[in-house]
Amino acid sequence: MVTFTVTDQEHDEWTVLRVSGELDLVTSPVLRQRVHDVVAEGGHRLVLDLSEVWFCDSSGVGVLIASRRLLRSCQGSLRLILPARGAADGSHVNKVLGALGVRRLFDIHPDVPSAVDEDSRPLSA
Repeated sequence: MVTFTVTDQEHDEWTVLRVSGELDLVTSPVLRQRVHDVVAEGGHRLVLDLSEVWFCDSSGVGVLIASRRLLRSCQGSLRLILPARGAADGSHVNKVLGALGVRRLFDIHPDVPSAVDEDSRPLSA
């Protein structure tokens, strides 16, 4: 059985949720709830560190898109961490988002320092 975890850290005005394991039909509701909790607590600047997610299905992609929509609705920001190389020798989430043609919807960064830096530019789609 694969362990799915979501841990949080604060970096100035940003909340960073570090996600690890499989992001699928069973685990995606956990991430969705954590995002909703952050927003309900007044956090409108969110980084999802997905560098340790080694599998993502359509329900996981749905949570990412819904999270983007939620944060935009409250004039917030969502940034994803999807390194070119990471869990399982390359970010599976990065590959899935690219294959589905939705990667361009997200501000993608290689690491936490870049994601929480106001002057940092996202990686190109």
